[in-house]
Amino acid sequence: VGGSRLRERLRGYAGRAPVQETLMATYRSMLELKIPTRRAALLTGVSRTTANRKPSPPRDQTPVVPRNKLNAAERAEILAALNSPEFVDLAPLQVYTKLLDQGIYLGSPSTFYRVLEDNKQVKERRRLAKHPPRTVPELVATAPGQVFTWDITKLAGPVRGKYFDCYMMVDIHSRFIVGAHVHTTESGALAVEMMKGIFGIHGIPQVVHADRGTSMTSKTVAALLSDLEVTRSHSRPRVSNDNPYSEAIFKTLKYGPEFPERFASVHDAGAFISGFVDWYNHHHQHSGIGFHTPANIHYGDAAGVAKERSATLAAARTKHPERFTTTTDPKILALPGPAWINQPKEPTEELAA
Repeated sequence: VGGSRLRERLRGYAGRAPVQETLMATYRSMLELKIPTRRAALLTGVSRTTANRKPSPPRDQTPVVPRNKLNAAERAEILAALNSPEFVDLAPLQVYTKLLDQGIYLGSPSTFYRVLEDNKQVKERRRLAKHPPRTVPELVATAPGQVFTWDITKLAGPVRGKYFDCYMMVDIHSRFIVGAHVHTTESGALAVEMMKGIFGIHGIPQVVHADRGTSMTSKTVAALLSDLEVTRSHSRPRVSNDNPYSEAIFKTLKYGPEFPERFASVHDAGAFISGFVDWYNHHHQHSGIGFHTPANIHYGDAAGVAKERSATLAAARTKHPERFTTTTDPKILALPGPAWINQPKEPTEELAA
């Protein structure tokens, strides 16, 4: 009998026995008749792996209770000891040892923890300091001269352990470095001196943002900004993303191919930073501002440059229309919009409704 005909015939017995059990019984009968297992499996449709698998032994439904399990009274005694006025502020291991010193054994330390967990008392039992949530700084600049951000980075000196401090301030809208100085020390007085020079050249901004370094939070800097009616803004503790523009410029500075491993003197470091600022402001085409130089954005020349680029693209599009898939200029060349530090998320339609 062919395999398909055999399976059809066996399905006729489904009313008297499950099909799978019938197929298994037929498979075993074929083996008794010395039919090869591969042939028997092919005819019955039974997997040889399934047929040769040993049935698992029946499970005993009666739960096994460990002989050393504590009864309810003993567990209550442990919980009462842990919550007693004498031990309520101590860790379970300390309670365990103190009870041993008193000649008392109620259970193992792991049992103490299990009892606490069963009663939802496994947590920090000491009083911990609670830090209030920090306000996320949200700043926006729609034009140059509105928001300045500054920071200080270390420059390696001539010997190990010797560093110079580079003070740098940038306009977040144009990415223009409005000032950079190198000193041998870090202090609020030097920061105030730098700010006075920058404000005298580029004007007084509305907001000055910085992290929470000692110079940034110094009284001298706070007094200057207060006298000039400039809003002070600071990053949250241990959140470097709150000062992204300064951090990005420092990475561009230190990851450049010409950045030396060490500087011979503070004058050498100052000369290098001066050259970097000139290149960054007037020659570096920044991807975040439409591949314009920061100087073009800062001094209002970017619109003219963008118009010339658009005319060049239009001429190329007219000459070779088959090489262009759109009639608009690439988005990467668009003039920059508002510059944000921690732009707030727009509410969803459901929340707005």
